[in-house]
Amino acid sequence: MGMKTQYMKKHFYKNRIRSVMLWVVEIVIVLLLAALFAIFMCKSIVVQEGSMEPTLEAGNEVLINTAAYRFSSPKRGDIIAFRLGDDTSSSVHIKRIIGLPGETVLINEGQVYIDGVPYSEDDMPAMENSGVAEKTVTLGEDEYFVLGDNRNSSEDSRYSTIGMVQEDDIIGKIWFRTGPLSEIGLIRR
Repeated sequence: MGMKTQYMKKHFYKNRIRSVMLWVVEIVIVLLLAALFAIFMCKSIVVQEGSMEPTLEAGNEVLINTAAYRFSSPKRGDIIAFRLGDDTSSSVHIKRIIGLPGETVLINEGQVYIDGVPYSEDDMPAMENSGVAEKTVTLGEDEYFVLGDNRNSSEDSRYSTIGMVQEDDIIGKIWFRTGPLSEIGLIRR
């Protein structure tokens, strides 16, 4: 065997080892990024109530972006997951943000008013019960007024059992449906 052949064999094995090591490093990086993504953006829960129908139905599996509000504030229209109070074992509720901190909310004849201006929403039925919002409600500096999309069958900020949602009680933003298989995808609207 010539010197050139030995050199080529040695060089071939060196390149092969380098290639395998690069491949292993790439896999480790991808796994780390996937783990970070899962930890910060992918808390999974199953919708337990029908108060968000037709957007979300009981039994839908959804992902919560728990990092969504670390660098920005919740926005009107966001669908959020929250707990009531500090008990981390309490039920997770899912509702849509309607009123933001410092605003006033009033529900008159089924219509939502924010700071005295009618709040227009597509495809939402008129509310039969205004609850506490039949009189103007002023939100505190860290409070949100939330409603379920199934307005006439939702326990939400109109009722004392839920009330105004404190910013510290918000777990994150609902952003992706993982089940059922026929409905997998980003949650729009």
